[in-house]
Amino acid sequence: MAFFRTLVKPNPTICLMIREYSKTSFLITKTHSKKRKKKDSARTKHVQHESERIPYFENILHRDNHFRFFLKTKDYLSKQPQQVLCLDDAGKLYRELGFPRGRKVLKFIQRHPLVFQTYRHSNDKIWFGFTDFMEAFLEEEKMIMDEMEKERIDVVRKLLMMSANKRIPLSKIYHCRHLFGIPQDFRDRVRNFPEYFNTVVEEDGKRVLELVNWDQKLAVSALEREFMVDEDRAKKAFQFKVKHGKMLNLGEEDEKKLNLLNTLPLVSPYCCDGSRLDLWTLEAEKYRVGVVHEFLSLTLEKRASIHHIVEFKEELSLTKHTYAMLLKQPRSFYLAGTEMNWVVFLKDAYGEDGVLIYKDPQVRFNEKLCEFADKQVVEIE
Repeated sequence: MAFFRTLVKPNPTICLMIREYSKTSFLITKTHSKKRKKKDSARTKHVQHESERIPYFENILHRDNHFRFFLKTKDYLSKQPQQVLCLDDAGKLYRELGFPRGRKVLKFIQRHPLVFQTYRHSNDKIWFGFTDFMEAFLEEEKMIMDEMEKERIDVVRKLLMMSANKRIPLSKIYHCRHLFGIPQDFRDRVRNFPEYFNTVVEEDGKRVLELVNWDQKLAVSALEREFMVDEDRAKKAFQFKVKHGKMLNLGEEDEKKLNLLNTLPLVSPYCCDGSRLDLWTLEAEKYRVGVVHEFLSLTLEKRASIHHIVEFKEELSLTKHTYAMLLKQPRSFYLAGTEMNWVVFLKDAYGEDGVLIYKDPQVRFNEKLCEFADKQVVEIE
């Protein structure tokens, strides 16, 4: 028994080596184990790869974020009685005023001292409103809205002419009014044009704007006008390649000619009701691409966000695959931002410097207003 106990007695040196080997092998396993790569969220994943991004389009989105609080607060405050708001109430309106939840709204107000001013009311509550300088800007904006009324009426008429059944809920147009430069009181203004519009109240109380008269002069898309001026350039706007069998044995020139037959969106957004087209046909896709192109051409800055496009999804007969559809047409469209919150630009409307080729009077005013809002002191000339 003593001999047996001697044989099985652990060797301290061997035990130490085993322990050291176990630690080392564990570290090696830990070091070389594959880590699962976390998938990018659609909320943060960019539409464009870094190497393919166009900086000036992406910078426009950064500019929008920079002025988000100013523009949303200006819009909200303009609709309030006496155009003032209690600071305690404003702190709860982070969605309406465009500031992050949990932040102090006063800090955002103080970033624009030439636009907003605070004062203490007799009830000892702090309120804020527009400065005298800003009041002058608002009057100038009203003048521009009045001067551009005819152009804005035509934009609404063209939207109705493109829409299914030639009708759109007033709430949708109001929600996207800034996109087209439509004034805040346009729901009252349309009553002055009974020859163009008719307002219908449905059973659920929804007010819907209907087209009264079709105007053939307006039923010409921006792409069709461009085709008359520069046919070759218009032909290159879109590309709808046709899949053909290898047995055809087409040469390069013949293949180009075949694809050319399906390049132009021959389905006009004004001469066709998209809701009646077979959903997955080439004709339907041509219509949808053409209608988005025309929709963007009617906007002030020739761009629109996913939220604007979704707003008119039913009226323009668009599908949930609009994002993928636009990505396939990089000649005419550029998608910026993230996959969940993207913005589509009409590329031909911008010069090589990233500046709009034509600037609507409202666009020029908005640029001047934002420049003023960023200043801290008044510059005396």
